Amino acid sequence: MQARRLLDSWANDSEISAFLVPINPSPPRWLRPLARIKYLRTILTELIYFPLLVRELRRADVVHVFAASYWSFLLAPLPAVIVARLLGRPVVLNYRSGEAPDHLHRSRIARWTLRAVDRNVVPSSFLVHVFARYGIDATVIPNVVDCERFSFRLRDPLRPRIVSTRNFEPLYNVSCTLRAFAAVQRSFPDATLTLIGCGSQEPLLRRLTDDLGLRHVTFIGRVAPDAIWRYYAEADIYLQTPDIDNMPSSVLEAFASGCAVVSTNAGGVPAILTADTHGLLVDRGDHHAAAASVIRLLEDPILTRRLTAAARESCEQYHWQAVRAKWVGLYQAMIPRATASTAAESGTAPSSTRAV
Repeated sequence: MQARRLLDSWANDSEISAFLVPINPSPPRWLRPLARIKYLRTILTELIYFPLLVRELRRADVVHVFAASYWSFLLAPLPAVIVARLLGRPVVLNYRSGEAPDHLHRSRIARWTLRAVDRNVVPSSFLVHVFARYGIDATVIPNVVDCERFSFRLRDPLRPRIVSTRNFEPLYNVSCTLRAFAAVQRSFPDATLTLIGCGSQEPLLRRLTDDLGLRHVTFIGRVAPDAIWRYYAEADIYLQTPDIDNMPSSVLEAFASGCAVVSTNAGGVPAILTADTHGLLVDRGDHHAAAASVIRLLEDPILTRRLTAAARESCEQYHWQAVRAKWVGLYQAMIPRATASTAAESGTAPSSTRAV
């Protein structure tokens, strides 16, 4: 999602010309039946991905690689780094996973790759500290939030209309959200909970909803990024209870929309949400504290107005123009090497930075 936002933001930019090399390129039509077979699909994708990298990275001045953890790191970022290095292109590796502490502890290949690139960029200070444990430098460039689409609205009075936009996977611990909501609903019987997302735990979460006897819980499913703003606009409180996280865009979107935020203190969340300043933080897995925090917001409108105002003000640093300046500065710092390599091939220096 952040890659798509960057690409959209760079469109028609006078200094940066950005294009995407997909990590899951479509195979030729005659090979598509094989792509339905597990494992064979992965092999087929890699066989298409490597030649695509060689062809496309030749026309880039700077290679911007998005990276997550574990197998996805080996299958997508690592090949891109290797091909860029063979072509003599400078690489910025944009690592974004909240699973970094475990991933870097386990993987020598990941640590080697992070040391082999020209620059490492992460979205929060949380990952800077994780990287530093292994002697790896990193620069913070935060996520972008569209404050026009996610427009601020003051909730007065604050209603018990709660939304969660985390996928139904174990690391996001949505079951903790449901248990917290059960306690909220005992105090506020008309409270509602809207769950945006999908994932492997959906059957479990639906059963838990029934077992807890919850009312007014709506499973929306997957929502396109361009449409999700509507659900923040309709809600009054954003509640998330992940066990692992980095710099969730969902929290920034809630800030921009004027939703009061309650979150667990997982990973990099405290780097963007200062407790009792921008929202309320609770320990991971503590649904009792999460429920108490939601009730505290509902019962203290002065506190809620103060938190939501400070949260919206903090979004100024996540506007595109502020984030753009950081990316342009980073790319331009890498240009001397990039210009030498591309000019040698084309005979001319680029008029704008070609970032891929």
